[in-house]
Amino acid sequence: MNILLLGSGGREHALALKMRESSLLSKLYIAPGNAGTISVGTNLDIDINNFNIIKENCLKLNIEMIVVGPEAPLVNGIHDFIKEDNELKHIGVVGPKKLGATLEGSKDFSKIFMEKHNIPTAKYKSFTKENLQEGYKFLETLSPPFVLKADGLAAGKGVLILDKLSNAKEELKDMLCNSKFGEASTTVVIEEFLKGIELSVFVLTDGTNYKILPSAKDYKRIGEGDTGLNTGGMGAISPVPFADKDFLDKVEERVIKPTINGFKKDNIDYKGFIFIGLMNMNGDPFVIEYNVRMGDPETEVVIPRLKSDLVDLFLGVVNGDLDKKELIISDEIATTIMAVSGGYPEAYDKNIVITGLENITGSTVYHAGTKQVNGEVLTNGGRVLSVTSMGNSIEETLEKSYKNLGEINYKGKYYRKDIGQDLIKNNI
Repeated sequence: MNILLLGSGGREHALALKMRESSLLSKLYIAPGNAGTISVGTNLDIDINNFNIIKENCLKLNIEMIVVGPEAPLVNGIHDFIKEDNELKHIGVVGPKKLGATLEGSKDFSKIFMEKHNIPTAKYKSFTKENLQEGYKFLETLSPPFVLKADGLAAGKGVLILDKLSNAKEELKDMLCNSKFGEASTTVVIEEFLKGIELSVFVLTDGTNYKILPSAKDYKRIGEGDTGLNTGGMGAISPVPFADKDFLDKVEERVIKPTINGFKKDNIDYKGFIFIGLMNMNGDPFVIEYNVRMGDPETEVVIPRLKSDLVDLFLGVVNGDLDKKELIISDEIATTIMAVSGGYPEAYDKNIVITGLENITGSTVYHAGTKQVNGEVLTNGGRVLSVTSMGNSIEETLEKSYKNLGEINYKGKYYRKDIGQDLIKNNI
């Protein structure tokens, strides 16, 4: 089977490596890919939001399945495009259609969905610049900290958590009236703050049947001690120690089943991953957000723990018989540490030579913002690469990841040195 994987990050490198293990795979193409995916399949230097270019390549390369990594093509309707084209409609697509992708494309849509299907979440209201004053009044009814979310896609940076009411009002105005996050903040969702421990649960579904993948916890802030600006993710751990069977049973009953049933009731054709961002509040799960794809860097700790054939699972998604597929998960713990460019998540340089990759032992390097030029690996993004290790304890795997990360060098390299320490110190 010839498969086209869309995306260029660590998530796609991890998916590609796991798919490469399958005997069902003939040829793997990654668009646009990175310096890591070159050795796994064939990179295609194309714009993944240009659906006509994707069509040309699908026909030329006899593609039989498309796996969509990032959210933008899904929100833009890539699945619908494939299924509405007579020359392409035979191709299986892993990733929801546009309506389902709106769960991530619009925070307001997702909150309405949760409210409609009695899925536990924070109380909220949505505002535009036309009712800014009402937004101010709603903020005054809440206790700090205040949560402001850009309604649309903002590359993981459209959420603000503010301690002062005056700052919350200023930022609300900046988002709505000054387009702080561009079109993404034309509408802003204001939520009550949920106090607890955050984690993510991942589900693979064919729209009726589902498989629950390993849980994970990621670290979003740039600074140690969870300080500083939000990023796309600085590291992750799977499984989450405090997500025991009792808690995960609650997640399945209160969140996953109502979500899948909600798809059916609302005629949402959903085939693919569901990323459920959760808050554990005294043992009860509350949904913070839905994403309609795997997370990054969570993919780099979730996918390595799968012992099952990932391509076969994807076939179950496409064919609607996921219930007939076997999901086997390793008991080992996985940790990943993300190395980023100096200055990220603000301004940073690209095209910096990376050395030491050949010195890695006992861990896996997943490329994210990298490219290969004349045999050299260069930085090509804010989050450059992650180092994943597996073992029997968080301490053991972190030691391996950090040791190997020390072997990799490029000017401006930065990574957090406290990933997982909160779990170790608090025994959670």
